[in-house]
Amino acid sequence: MAKPKALLLIADGLADRPIKELGDRTPLEAADKPNLNKLASEGECGLMDPIAPGVKAGSDTSHLAILGYDPYKCYTGRGPFEAAGIGMDVRKGDVAFRCNFSTVDDNMVVLDRRAGRINEGTDQLAAAVNGLELVGGVKALFKESVAHRGALILRGESLGADITDTDPHHEGTEVLTCEPRDPSSNADARTAAAVNDFVRKSYELLKDHPVNKERIARGLNPANIVLPRGGGVGPHIDSFECEHGLKAACVAETGLINGVARYVGMDLTQVPGATGGADSNVMNMAKAIVERLASDDFVLCNVKGADVGGHDGKPQVKLDMIKKLDEMVGYLMAELPENTCIVLTADHSTPCAIKDHSGDPVPIVFWGDGVRTDRCQAYDERSVTAGGLGRIRGTDLMKILTQLMN
Repeated sequence: MAKPKALLLIADGLADRPIKELGDRTPLEAADKPNLNKLASEGECGLMDPIAPGVKAGSDTSHLAILGYDPYKCYTGRGPFEAAGIGMDVRKGDVAFRCNFSTVDDNMVVLDRRAGRINEGTDQLAAAVNGLELVGGVKALFKESVAHRGALILRGESLGADITDTDPHHEGTEVLTCEPRDPSSNADARTAAAVNDFVRKSYELLKDHPVNKERIARGLNPANIVLPRGGGVGPHIDSFECEHGLKAACVAETGLINGVARYVGMDLTQVPGATGGADSNVMNMAKAIVERLASDDFVLCNVKGADVGGHDGKPQVKLDMIKKLDEMVGYLMAELPENTCIVLTADHSTPCAIKDHSGDPVPIVFWGDGVRTDRCQAYDERSVTAGGLGRIRGTDLMKILTQLMN
């Protein structure tokens, strides 16, 4: 028999709550998804709490847990993963942040946290703010990521990371002032002052930038400010191969997931057309997975589009992404190497009704040789409760998977 291999396919933000317009069904329940249902009917199903019951997970903490790392022990903040994932060099003593290009008015009220999901010209905007010298002798290193996303590294003497965000996380609210959570900490106060200086200078440099003048002329929201959040220092994490004995690769669209993968020693794969949005070419990702599993033992794949639909409150986007995911899974079931186990799940729920992550559990299925098939016939949030797995936590997943792989 061929050497066991595994694919962990995470549909970002896939799970949802019942939606009245869909007949009080979730998008997964309402969608036509023959391949996902086939996976469920031939596999072992259940529910998973990525962190713990009722805990609202972020994509970074949930991926760490799902990969077998306790986020309560190794998570220092989202920024270092975002920066590492787009190729930035996070050094000892640096504080790194994930960022959004956003739209504010003259009074610093946030009109659009994602600047119309800008997808062009961000390299020029990033160049305008990269290398800024900030208060306290701190240097700002900035790089654009996918769409409206970017990452910021602050480099200087004696910086701390226990600070508040500048992003209010809601439109119609003023940009927040970054503050040290412990007023007595000089290191945190230095970082907070540098963050506030960077935000001010980003607005001054970007509000009249040619890219934004053109966007305004086209009736689009300008990306006239950069809002950092999720600051943290680079964590030390043992490699995935050391933890699980598997040579691993990652096929993902966003800097955050690539950053998590890079931190645990996975090889990264760049896929043409993998945008991180609803327009992403997931079939190119499927082909890349098949290629990686020809030589690697394990592939982590994150498909982002359903999460975008959840955050935007658009069930149709989720339905469209489920159709694409179904086609992807059908191809993978037919083309993956012999003796490959597929795990399909989500990293968290992103209900359209709340436009944010929630603490609801997500469906999960294990498919492959040796799986004890149960009575579940469909892959959705309620059907999988008939499955044999019951309800597990994210940190259980790799234990279950590696024993299936013997």
